[in-house]
Amino acid sequence: MRLSTVILPIYRWAAQGREVWRRAEQLGFHTGYTYDHLSWRSFRDGPWYGAVPTLTAAAAATERMRLGTLVTSPNFRHPVTLAKELITVDDVSDGRLTLGIGAGGTGFDATALGQEAWTPRERADRFGEFLPVLDRLLTEPVADYEGEFYSAREVRNIPGCVQRPRIPFAVAATGPRGMQLTARYGQAWVTYGDPRGPADVPVEDCPTVVSRQFDKLEIACAEIDRDPGELERVLLTGSTAERPLESLDAFVDFAGRYAEVGITEIVLHWPVADSVYAADEKVFERIATEAPAQLS
Repeated sequence: MRLSTVILPIYRWAAQGREVWRRAEQLGFHTGYTYDHLSWRSFRDGPWYGAVPTLTAAAAATERMRLGTLVTSPNFRHPVTLAKELITVDDVSDGRLTLGIGAGGTGFDATALGQEAWTPRERADRFGEFLPVLDRLLTEPVADYEGEFYSAREVRNIPGCVQRPRIPFAVAATGPRGMQLTARYGQAWVTYGDPRGPADVPVEDCPTVVSRQFDKLEIACAEIDRDPGELERVLLTGSTAERPLESLDAFVDFAGRYAEVGITEIVLHWPVADSVYAADEKVFERIATEAPAQLS
């Protein structure tokens, strides 16, 4: 069981940001993720920095911890420009980058560029094109693509990723089309619970929801003769009614229940005071440093 954290991009780098990311590495987290949004929910009217520059700075400030987005989406991204940025961060980090990626949703990002919010079907259609062309851009030195939504004309991405054949994709998915994309292109699968309302699911049923989602992923893998055991299975916490950060024992019990249904990585939100992610920092640090040994 790997333990990772997601650090919101809310800190001025010189004042706090650098030290937060360094502290995450010192605590032993496997990966430090950040959200890839233009602004986000209750944090909309406060500081919020760009994900890619934040990860680039974090790459220079750390040495061992992996880094990633959780998650990037087509809402305000184009695969051509995103590929160039990802190759750069992968180089600066010396091959420590993971791309968390999904179809996106409603909210500020969905309309920030002036467009109408896409329907769920439109998001799925775009994601179904976005991910394959991004895969091509990151694996081929010269790429051409002409699709319904995206084009790439003689795009050069030289020398390519440090990680070969490309940076790993952690694909957030729950529906059948997303699961098919995960099976074909993913190195990891990401879930946060029931997308229809994770906080409404009774606590005792939450691991079962994730287990049933993984059953669907196994079916998608079987359709293309891929071993689902090749995929890491990542749980982003914070959306359900569960309270794993109340104590070390609470977290160990929580993580053990998810290990039983196949989760291999749990992601905790770095505590943010006076927010939905408020938590006791001492308990958080105890979980980071002591829980892994109890879960091995």
